[in-house]
Amino acid sequence: MRTRLSASPTALVVGGGIFGLTAALELRTRGWEVTLIDAGIIPHPDAASTDISKVVRMDYGADPQYTAMGEASLAGWRAWDEQWGTTLFHEDGFLVLSREVMQPGAFEYESYHYLRQRGHPLRRMNAERLSREHPQWNAELYVDGYLNPAGGWAESGRVVAQLKVQAEAAGVVIHEQAVLGDWEEDGALLRRWGADVVVAALGAWTPEALPWLKPVMWATAQPVFHFQPAHPERFQAPAFPVWAADIGVTGWYGFPANAEGVVKVANHGPGRRVSANAPRIMPDGEEERFRAFLRETFPALAEAPVVAQRICLYGDTFDGDFWIAPDPERPGLVVAAGDSGHAFKFAPVLGGLIADAVEGLPNPWLGRFGWREPTGAPSFLPLWSAGLVMPLFFRASTAAGVLL
Repeated sequence: MRTRLSASPTALVVGGGIFGLTAALELRTRGWEVTLIDAGIIPHPDAASTDISKVVRMDYGADPQYTAMGEASLAGWRAWDEQWGTTLFHEDGFLVLSREVMQPGAFEYESYHYLRQRGHPLRRMNAERLSREHPQWNAELYVDGYLNPAGGWAESGRVVAQLKVQAEAAGVVIHEQAVLGDWEEDGALLRRWGADVVVAALGAWTPEALPWLKPVMWATAQPVFHFQPAHPERFQAPAFPVWAADIGVTGWYGFPANAEGVVKVANHGPGRRVSANAPRIMPDGEEERFRAFLRETFPALAEAPVVAQRICLYGDTFDGDFWIAPDPERPGLVVAAGDSGHAFKFAPVLGGLIADAVEGLPNPWLGRFGWREPTGAPSFLPLWSAGLVMPLFFRASTAAGVLL
């Protein structure tokens, strides 16, 4: 950190998504003077944070750090709802199902047993119970799994809007539709904004703005569809909570109907590497691929009309972990990015992580997110925005210790 220009340290946060807003709020709470700038409006229509829903869960295989972060975040989501006086986090539960009997090394098995070891009450599923309690599922296809009542979904776009309001009320100065400019290694960006520290929270645009990170971070396009069933009440919790359909093999996950009766379905496979600045074009055949899955899994949803579709961009890192660390070669620059498709659920703890990185404070969770070099890890992403996807050939070799 360079010499401070004022009695209070000053921070420029670049990017108004979930990383940037939570960082700005936490730094302001700690006494920093904070300015946040974004190239668009907040919520930015192209940001990963901006959608009708994101999954909130603690289920991460047998990974102790992400499970603990999930537990802390769930408490934070409940506290936010109470603080805001509205329900933006819907604790409808998380239904995790498998087409085969759960086996060691698989996401479903490891999550189930690890969470039970940590004292969480889970409800084991079988075909008969699934058919009775969750009748929209094809119980002949999904034979095992569990329901975790601690979890659900957040109205992600509305959460971002609420955090913006809260940040401004706390004294964060926000400039929307700002010209960001390029980072100059001589610190000109710091001087231009009168900042001691710049926090780059640019999501999928990070490697475009900070090209020296391209070897370790890139944008990946993933498809999302919103369906409008004729009888949305049949697709509401508790009978139809947030779900993962053999996610470790297929990549399918989705949500209950929201207040407008819309059911969001998404798939996270290997994805397509793209430029964050490229047009968001849905590949040919994607809708039919989704409908083929629905005909097999949720027959009553298979012919529902599509009311919206979008390409969601993840800022993937080579190993699927976040990137929250000072740049060792550029004094005054802290990068807070690399969502890798699974960051939003951790919103209540992200701000503290980023602020600790800015202030150089010890945090046992930050080691995993530090500045690092590629280690020969696979170039596909082993994580999903609302869960997990791992190609079958990789899944068998990872066992419980790898992040799920």
